[in-house]
Amino acid sequence: MKLLLVIFLVHAIFIPCFSFDVSGKDLPLTLDNYKSTCPTAFDVIKKEMECIVKEDPRNAAIVIRLHFHDCFVQGCDASVLLDETETLQGEKKASPNINSLKGYEIVDRIKNIIESECPGVVSCADLLTISARDATILVGGPYWDVPVGRKDSKTASYELATTNLPTPEEGLVSIISKFYYQGLSVEDMVALVGAHTIGKAQCRNFRSRIYGDFRVTSALNPVSETYLTSLRELCPESSGEGDSNVTAMDNVTPNLFDNSIYHTLLRGEGLLNSDHEMYSSMFGIQTRRIVSKYAEDPVAFFEQFSKSMVKMGNILNSKSLVDGEVRRNCRFVNT
Repeated sequence: MKLLLVIFLVHAIFIPCFSFDVSGKDLPLTLDNYKSTCPTAFDVIKKEMECIVKEDPRNAAIVIRLHFHDCFVQGCDASVLLDETETLQGEKKASPNINSLKGYEIVDRIKNIIESECPGVVSCADLLTISARDATILVGGPYWDVPVGRKDSKTASYELATTNLPTPEEGLVSIISKFYYQGLSVEDMVALVGAHTIGKAQCRNFRSRIYGDFRVTSALNPVSETYLTSLRELCPESSGEGDSNVTAMDNVTPNLFDNSIYHTLLRGEGLLNSDHEMYSSMFGIQTRRIVSKYAEDPVAFFEQFSKSMVKMGNILNSKSLVDGEVRRNCRFVNT
């Protein structure tokens, strides 16, 4: 009852600022937007992503994360890709991004090829959205159709990047509110967190967890104790020591997109407090049920993940739809 009240209040307070629609049918997005202007766009992106993920499977998680961080700030408008200039404060140095967000050079690499094929046609926002879908497939995840036709923004928001994005140590109620603000449900939230099955986390983001209640939540399991020991060897207790050391959030199948991350949460071994809270929080009646469902049914997880990625990808910046552009270089506004 408490959770329902909290969700109601959160939903009432945070009204989405951007347009979204699961199918894209009520948005200026279509599946064939580039059919005549750049018919090879999807194939080019897919081919290059195949090379990129083959070079390093971790690149799949990096691209998906980059897409997520873009859509939660001003909508999916490639604002996260803008470099800082004398006249523009970018999002890259905002606290949720500066130490963890990577993959800008991956976007540059794909954009250069697309520009050589179809100059000035495919937006960076579309490129990133398509790349995230392909990255998911390449490590074993589900397929979904990607509606396209997004425009690149001419602005970025350091402030929104600081406030809109969930943080690794955040509590469940606060995270729910941030997803609701984007028009995403609790079901969407738990499904999208499933992308952590191929992600890695830095020591600075899980130190408090492994020196906090990790041993208690994992029920003093001998196997979990061994896992905890290895985590503490990687991440010393002293702040500043080994901060950038990384480890997989799914320590069973770290390079395979599957439902293993939910089994991790069931064992009480969630590496990030924000993930762990979805199964352990006193407010997590609904999230606990969904985590259990996805742990038991990988098909249900894949189906919802696909729907939620489309829904997130359809969060648009209404301003960029009017006066946005197709950047020639994803790092800079056209001049």
